[in-house]
Amino acid sequence: MSASAPSMFTPAATAMAAELGLKMGRANLDEFAATLEALAKANPNLVAVTSDSRGSGKLAPFGKILPKQLVEVGIAEQNLVGITAGLAACGKKSFGVSPSCFLTARSLEQIKNDICYSDVPAVLVGISSGVSYGALGTTHHSLHDLAVLRAIHNLTIVVPADNFESREAVLAAAQATKPMFLRFGKAAMFHLHRPGSDFAVGKAITLREGRDAALIATGETVIHALLATGRLAQHGLNCRVISMHTIKPLDAETILKAGRECQALVTVEEHSLQGGLGEACAGVLLQAGVSKPFRMIGMPDDETVPGTQADIFRHYGLSMEGLTETVLQLTESGRRTERTRAQT
Repeated sequence: MSASAPSMFTPAATAMAAELGLKMGRANLDEFAATLEALAKANPNLVAVTSDSRGSGKLAPFGKILPKQLVEVGIAEQNLVGITAGLAACGKKSFGVSPSCFLTARSLEQIKNDICYSDVPAVLVGISSGVSYGALGTTHHSLHDLAVLRAIHNLTIVVPADNFESREAVLAAAQATKPMFLRFGKAAMFHLHRPGSDFAVGKAITLREGRDAALIATGETVIHALLATGRLAQHGLNCRVISMHTIKPLDAETILKAGRECQALVTVEEHSLQGGLGEACAGVLLQAGVSKPFRMIGMPDDETVPGTQADIFRHYGLSMEGLTETVLQLTESGRRTERTRAQT
């Protein structure tokens, strides 16, 4: 059984969450497992495939309650993808669940050919993504998955930010007629959405309006972006927060709206800066001729530091404090540029 992740939040971040009226939920992975189990109880045609990962995927209860709907392949991720694809081709609704670092590296050819090229409605679920495994180091970090999967045609990629987005993403995946990839971390997440919120694959969600800067974030970084806007408000800045839960297809309309309305933009991702959300957003903006002060916050091209997920977030500026400082620097830089233009 996978151990629970340590808290991602400093006392200051927890205090800001309380100030913003946010309540703590459970890990998105727990929400995924509970939703999948409920769906499987109602649909005997739904099956889960695991690669010695039912514990870390929170699917041990699923296996006990519905043993005929869980297939264990052992530590063999390529086989997992092939079997998940085969079950989908035979009419099953199949979910292949495995640590994202292994699933998307060892099995990339099978993802490309068995699932996407073959166009079967299989769902791949990357668990313990990003730096969720923390001190286990680079071998267990998944900072490449979004980049490599964005380059594979015919694959929808969803990275939920909280329990609501996780539940809705699983429900959408269960109805999908095309290949999908879902990405989950391990840490408990605050609830970000009000009751009655809407979720649609391919359509980002604006959690907070503002025009001084826009923070476009995905997955477990969204909460840190939202907390940063609370602190930025104390500095007199009114900032927008966008949960870009779908990486592909990307919501270009929301990105361009933020680029045209806001004075600066910051992208935030638990992923390499190469090939991830930031570069995708930059491409949308540049091709549309939208130019604003812009920063990408994620993991640079160096050897990832060891430590807990929270330690790594702080090191790379993904925490509330780091994002606050980035936006303050960026908006001040933008003001200086505008003053210089006005004087010339």
